[in-house]
Amino acid sequence: MDDSPVDWSFTSHIGADLRGASLSGANLRRAILDGADLEGADLSGADLRGASLKGANLMKAALDGADMRGARLIKARLGLSNMQGAKLDGADMRGIRGRYAVWRDANYWDATLDDSLLKALQKKWPRE
Repeated sequence: MDDSPVDWSFTSHIGADLRGASLSGANLRRAILDGADLEGADLSGADLRGASLKGANLMKAALDGADMRGARLIKARLGLSNMQGAKLDGADMRGIRGRYAVWRDANYWDATLDDSLLKALQKKWPRE
């Protein structure tokens, strides 16, 4: 059995049902996952640089340590997901639902967020 990480870089998975998928450490660079259902998926340590996840369902997903620099997550659902230690430089996260996610050590201040979410995150997960 091949235990090497998944390489879906530069591929399209629009609207795919990926609930509970094991994509830990996967190369998803510039992948298009718009509208995909990734509820409960393990994306910990995944390379999501420049990926498009517009409108994706990332509820309860593990994104801890993921590299999401430059990713587009417009209107993605991130409730109850784990974003701990994620790199978010230049990520477009406007319109996301993520108030109840874990944002510890994730640099959300370097991402583009709605003001209301930014204020909520600054209260709960202050910049250190």
